[in-house]
Amino acid sequence: MKRTGSLFDNIFSKENLYSAYLDARRGKRKRRACFQFEIELGTNLANLYEEIHSARYKPMPYFKFIVYEPKERIIHAPAFRDIVVQHAIYRVVYPIFDKAFIDTSFACRLGYGTHRASNYTQGALRACRDEDYILKLDIRKFFYSIDREILRKQIERKIKDRGLVEIMMLFAQKDEPLGIPIGNLLSQIYALIYLNPLDHYIKRVLKVKHYVRYVDDFILIGLSRDRCLEYKRLIVDFLKDKLCLELSKSTIQKVKHGVNFVGYRTWKNKRLIRKYSLYKFKRAVKQGKELSVVSLLGHAKQTNSLKYMLKIIKDSSNDKGIVLPKSYRGF
Repeated sequence: MKRTGSLFDNIFSKENLYSAYLDARRGKRKRRACFQFEIELGTNLANLYEEIHSARYKPMPYFKFIVYEPKERIIHAPAFRDIVVQHAIYRVVYPIFDKAFIDTSFACRLGYGTHRASNYTQGALRACRDEDYILKLDIRKFFYSIDREILRKQIERKIKDRGLVEIMMLFAQKDEPLGIPIGNLLSQIYALIYLNPLDHYIKRVLKVKHYVRYVDDFILIGLSRDRCLEYKRLIVDFLKDKLCLELSKSTIQKVKHGVNFVGYRTWKNKRLIRKYSLYKFKRAVKQGKELSVVSLLGHAKQTNSLKYMLKIIKDSSNDKGIVLPKSYRGF
């Protein structure tokens, strides 16, 4: 495998740190941390540059909080200066690793996302017979179970710049023996790197034609029931032996019954948002939360749920002053 070196000086140049700052502030200029960093921008960037090049750089302690949707998770929010450093790394490192990812790994990648993953899934369903089967799998506590030594070796297979790897691994550290922080920009690419061997195993060794993954949820489409059982066993062994991971749950069902994936209930000929998303939409309409309403409409834009959701708005008293974007007014 080709390895890339001599990246440290490029990534942590003054020019790239400034460009990383511009990336980091996008959508955050009204936040206090961004504002305070910007007040003394030149000094703060110079300090980062000096700390990194003198091997004294360490991330500041995270601000930790809990979110409960879609499930309870501990989020590690980094200081703004450390967000800048992560963006500096990401700008250069992401394209190097992205070349090795398969086309049907959709999470946390530029130009990809849930809509594209759902479109691929529906296309795969249409390419299969109704009596074929779907194997849907989910990894147990994925981010909390990542073995950092395995992750380091995976990074070193592509990056031969030791100083850069050491700084990258600073953003993978936790107090616990396993896992990486949820909330770092670099955690997104670490997740892609860590499960990339699984993707290639399923595509190259098991030779599954229709396969799609979004973070730790993945589905194999168009198999016989016996193959589903066989491949599940092989995948369980691969995850355990190569990545020290285990499955949380699995589902085997016929193609004609569709699949629940990336926030959509998808069949060959229709697609709906999940019931909980529809419940949140109704609640947002009732409470007049315009941003939430528009966000959920965007989520439903390519589904059969959209007209029903717009009807909900029209049938409501709409006394909260919800104004729909022009793109929805013709429905």
